[in-house]
Amino acid sequence: MSYQVLARKWRPHNFGEIVGQEHVLRALINALDNNRLHHAFLFAGTRGVGKTTIARILAKSLNCEKGVSSRPCGECSACVEIDAGRFVDLIEVDAASRTKVDDTRDLLDNVQYAPSRGRYKVYLIDEVHMLSTHSFNALLKTLEEPPPHVKFLLATTDPQKLPVTVLSRCLQFNLKRLSVSLIQEHLTHILVAEKIPQEPAAVTLIALAADGSLRDALSVLDQAIAYGGGNLKEADVRSMLGSIEQTHVHDLLESLAHNDGKTLLATIAKLDEMAPDYEMLLDDIASVLQRLALVQTIPDMSSEFSNADSLRILSTHLSAEAVQLFYQIALLGKRDLMLAPSPRSGFEMTLLRMLAFAPTSAVGKFSAQPVIKKAHADSGGDPTPAMKNLQDKFTVAGNATQAWQEPDWIGLVESLDLRGAAQQLALNCAYRRREGNVIYLEMDAVHEHMATEQLMKRMEDSLSRYFGEELKLRIQQVSGDLDTPAKRDAFLQAERLKAAQDVISADPKVQELCETFGTQINPELVKPVD
Repeated sequence: MSYQVLARKWRPHNFGEIVGQEHVLRALINALDNNRLHHAFLFAGTRGVGKTTIARILAKSLNCEKGVSSRPCGECSACVEIDAGRFVDLIEVDAASRTKVDDTRDLLDNVQYAPSRGRYKVYLIDEVHMLSTHSFNALLKTLEEPPPHVKFLLATTDPQKLPVTVLSRCLQFNLKRLSVSLIQEHLTHILVAEKIPQEPAAVTLIALAADGSLRDALSVLDQAIAYGGGNLKEADVRSMLGSIEQTHVHDLLESLAHNDGKTLLATIAKLDEMAPDYEMLLDDIASVLQRLALVQTIPDMSSEFSNADSLRILSTHLSAEAVQLFYQIALLGKRDLMLAPSPRSGFEMTLLRMLAFAPTSAVGKFSAQPVIKKAHADSGGDPTPAMKNLQDKFTVAGNATQAWQEPDWIGLVESLDLRGAAQQLALNCAYRRREGNVIYLEMDAVHEHMATEQLMKRMEDSLSRYFGEELKLRIQQVSGDLDTPAKRDAFLQAERLKAAQDVISADPKVQELCETFGTQINPELVKPVD
């Protein structure tokens, strides 16, 4: 006997064998068992989620010789012939190949006649959205006044292309993409039944590659079994799909976290030897970043992922801002990959873009240098006396640790994974002391509205994560001049603005223009160049 592919061999024969789609099955089962049957059903969804399979089972339920039921016997001649695809009263049509109005009219000419053998004459029209406008008009008349012995089962991957007049005359069921866990569970069941040795990681890869389509998953599974010579191994599946091990993705993200361009490029060169699919590789990076964002938001979620340890490590090395930025760059890089001179160069430039635009706090707990130093380095040249005084006041040694002896609050705030209003609260505070597990801060009373319970809790959580211990905050409102990161930033901006204005005013060409045209420099229009 010739080999039968898994997608056909394991096609469900009753509603109980359908994977997922409970919301659709419940409505159909209740309608069949209570004899509340509509004359037209529309099944919409992406490829391989069970549209035509459910339609065929519904046709069996309608024509089973033991009566209309949600549980067809599967043994009578009607059930057997429908499973075999040769039941005379089940007319299956591929609308993609029969789009002309004449084809539709020929098809519907026999609607008025009673079924030859079954209880109902069932028209199953696949990809119904491919019909022409005239074909829809021809079909519409029959849908408006169908004979009692006719049922229409329509399937489509693009319901938006159907006329509203047709949609309004059908019961519409939207089938969902299947989750990775559902596909993985079903594939494992099939492999056990087929007695095929398997590695769980290989099954997971196939479930991910299926993109919500069970039929695609079974087709890839067939290919993987053949590729592995009857076995299902992770290495074989990765090689077949052109994907790489997650450890390589972790290595790339670690290089980005440490701002290590040399290691990053070396890792890419090593990956290139494996001839990877760079589009899929960007998908893998985006997938890891998405999981990383979940873990940073809800740490307990790490246990739900197979690479939990790697995610926990990365969550301490990359800030939340960096994760969000890298994710967006990965998506844009995937979109532009086809425009690059070569896939590798496009992938390489995408990761270099992540490196170039990484936030200053991207390297979570590894950033020991306060931002005051970076501000001076970016501005170029020697600092002004005022800036040097500020540096002397706030800068600590480059080998500062996370201990609370003489902490550098300004540098610490820049390293915390705070955003939005919580970050603004921290920037407007000054560190005073620590007693036990309580950190005491001060802030100008003018900003007391910022110290809400919610924002303080976010600061407490961030500090606790950073130092690896449970910490509490107490913020006291005072009146006076406090050395806060916000004041530091404002002072630096003012210094840079004044320096820029002085440079413009002292420029001989600018002075010459002012004298020639009798104009003056508007200081509000002068901006320092970042």
